[in-house]
Amino acid sequence: MMPNMDPRTMRSLMAKMGIRSTELAATKVTIELEGKQIIVSNPQVTKIEAQGALSFQVTGDVSEVDAYKAEITDEDIKTVSEQTGISDSEKVKAALEAENGDIAKAIMRLNNTNAP
Repeated sequence: MMPNMDPRTMRSLMAKMGIRSTELAATKVTIELEGKQIIVSNPQVTKIEAQGALSFQVTGDVSEVDAYKAEITDEDIKTVSEQTGISDSEKVKAALEAENGDIAKAIMRLNNTNAP
């Protein structure tokens, strides 16, 4: 940013140069790398469009986890429980861990093991 320039003037200048920015209401950003994940909690995400290119600026609380130890939240467990009808949270968590936190795969795993 240019010093001593108010945001309104900056937006006007950027618009004249064909640059558009939009704030996104993100709740979490995950970047998957080979062997690990970068997780940004409480993110502030800005989508920037300039000269036909699209980019994102992300700031927030950053943490890293091994890709094989994906973060499993209570919300993930609740979602899988609701979709499968299984109330045993330990069983649901185990399925999520087996599928590296992939909710859809955990649901499929549990539905296949509970099939008649």
